Amino acid sequence: MRRLVTIWPPAPGLYEGQPLAEARAIMPALDTRSADPEAERNALADLAQAAMRFTPMAAADPPDGLWLDLTGCAALWPDEDAMLAAIATWLAIPSRLALAGTTGAAWALAHAPDGPERCICPPGGEARALARLSPALLRLSPRAVAGLRRVGLREVATLARIPRAALTARYGKDVVRRMGHALGWDEEAIAWPPPAPNWEERLDFIEPATTATAFERALEILAGPLCTRLAASNLGGLRFTANFQRTDGTTAVLDVGTARPMRDAARLVRLFAMQLDGLDPGLGIETIWLNVDTMETLTQHQALLGHETRGADLAALADSLAIRLGQGRLWRPAPRPSHVPERSLRQAPLTETPSWQAPATPRPLRLLARPQPVMVMAPVPDSPPLQFRWRDRLYLVRAASGPERIAAEWWRQSAERDRLRDYYHVETTSGIRCWLFRAGLHGADRPPRWFLHGFFA
Repeated sequence: MRRLVTIWPPAPGLYEGQPLAEARAIMPALDTRSADPEAERNALADLAQAAMRFTPMAAADPPDGLWLDLTGCAALWPDEDAMLAAIATWLAIPSRLALAGTTGAAWALAHAPDGPERCICPPGGEARALARLSPALLRLSPRAVAGLRRVGLREVATLARIPRAALTARYGKDVVRRMGHALGWDEEAIAWPPPAPNWEERLDFIEPATTATAFERALEILAGPLCTRLAASNLGGLRFTANFQRTDGTTAVLDVGTARPMRDAARLVRLFAMQLDGLDPGLGIETIWLNVDTMETLTQHQALLGHETRGADLAALADSLAIRLGQGRLWRPAPRPSHVPERSLRQAPLTETPSWQAPATPRPLRLLARPQPVMVMAPVPDSPPLQFRWRDRLYLVRAASGPERIAAEWWRQSAERDRLRDYYHVETTSGIRCWLFRAGLHGADRPPRWFLHGFFA
């Protein structure tokens, strides 16, 4: 007999369409957020995909439930109650679970008011379990439920005693169909999503292996078919994992992350081979399996005549350096949408091609991490400086141009007290070309301050 479970988060006293003030009166700590139906559907689908750890047949039941076909899965647990307890622990959110032999019974028991958090209906006991419940729990339309209540049909047991032909003639086929789904007269068709492809290749050694040469050869055998499957699906891997199972049952794991999607078996083996010297085989490795953990679409492109593209060369270099130096240590500067100079750059992946837009005025080649205060003498408040003192050394100004006014972002009010900066390109008598700015305006609560921010040469 089939055993199905449906999960539904309970909300005692709350119902759809309820005024918010009334809901808060019932539950003062109610957390309200703007609805995003598409994101909720995607999250529910992801949860159903993750629930396949319990059964290969898991599907979403919008808007707030899951279907799990647990037929034959109870043998993996001490009993069915232990299986439901494991599912509830895995969910880690308030939920109602009901296990029954029909979809309609499982749904009704999970949604029944004042029902237990975990309900198990014995095989063949659906009619008895649903007898005292309202026909509304059979997933009938509001119009059908209202019609049944007008004639006093307020329990499933009373409704089940009426001949099907009479129910169909008066209330339509939907009532009889839902009764059949709950009591086992008919089987409900659920659109079970297909299981995700298993991007894994496995190799068992006849005898335990202990040498890096044997491991590299095994990875060559595994990487070829795996990359062929990726190519057939127009995919490329971004993260690969090699698992080495020792004879004592423990597992050593090596992983490779690539800068761009790739499916080159030889290159993949070379990246793993760079880490094999640090692998501890213990008493021997008996099984190796190679997985693709993250992948993206990878379309074919034509290389230059006789050469690989620059992007491919850079990606290969980045992958090799990442193995030796660490994945997070490779980056290149890229623009960030901010006018404030110290926040106008970000760390981007090495293979990203930034889109640069030249500023209206030149920028220094060397920008200090933090603007450093200087003492300035100027003829009038808004004029360029005549001289400035930095690190106890006096610099005389030969020429200056500017100012260029840069304002801080309006949303960073608490982070900066000086909202405006006037930048000057200054050349000293000793030939140093630097970038100074005056922070603040004259006549404000406090006098403006001067800072050195970078050097042009």
